[in-house]
Amino acid sequence: MTTSKATQRHERRTRRRYSIGLALDWFFFVFAGFAAVWLAYLSFTQTFGFGWWGILTAIVFWVLLAYLVLPRLHRILTTVYVPDYFIGRTRTSDGLLGDPVNLALMGESGQIEQALHAAGWTKADPVTFSSSWRIVTSTLRRRSYNEAPVSPLFLFGRQQDFAYQQEVAGNPAQRHHVRFWRCPDGWLLPGGHRVDWLAAGTFDTAVGLSLFTLQVTHRIDANTDIERDHIVQTLTESETAVTVDVIQDFSTGYHARNGGGDSIRTDGNLLILDVSEVTA
Repeated sequence: MTTSKATQRHERRTRRRYSIGLALDWFFFVFAGFAAVWLAYLSFTQTFGFGWWGILTAIVFWVLLAYLVLPRLHRILTTVYVPDYFIGRTRTSDGLLGDPVNLALMGESGQIEQALHAAGWTKADPVTFSSSWRIVTSTLRRRSYNEAPVSPLFLFGRQQDFAYQQEVAGNPAQRHHVRFWRCPDGWLLPGGHRVDWLAAGTFDTAVGLSLFTLQVTHRIDANTDIERDHIVQTLTESETAVTVDVIQDFSTGYHARNGGGDSIRTDGNLLILDVSEVTA
């Protein structure tokens, strides 16, 4: 009896410590969001008292709003209302719903990359200060940058393992691109299908501002099915070992917006590429 009571007291203390820790975590999480909003407000109100310097202050305000305040608010809100399980959509680093998952693959990473290389795709550079600056200057000068980085999107709680792209007419503002995520061991698609990889392919049409965060980003073509079919066509035409299957109506066809505010629409079909016979 004494041991049982001690165990119960220990469990209550454990729950209490967990609850206090969780409450503190949420407090500082939300406090950081309000602090960022207040900082942006102060920057905005001070803009009108600096004359020509107000232009510089306005730029600082935009940077604070786009890269600190709005992302922080989105992270707070999406933690509450965006489900933390697979729904056929990626997520941005700010927690917003991103591009739709429209491809699945069977095979190893080396086989996927070999098939992509054979189809004329180029592996994207990782996002660093150097590669980010290079894509900015390349876009402004309209100079080719075949290995331009793609922004991180998240699936299974982590960003893409790698990404590939095809630049259009030497213009870094327009490109085909596709991100790949390795599926967790033993993970099954809704309906019980087992695949090794999931991918999200979209087509960049231009550079613009995100509707939700005001950050500089690529805008995508709304019909993501066209890009999905383009990826499949390039792979199957260059590698006869690649076979294709399809899960009809994997998700209900829908119209929505991605994390940048771009319209997206899809028929809901999921195409499965089997590259397991490709020689890596």
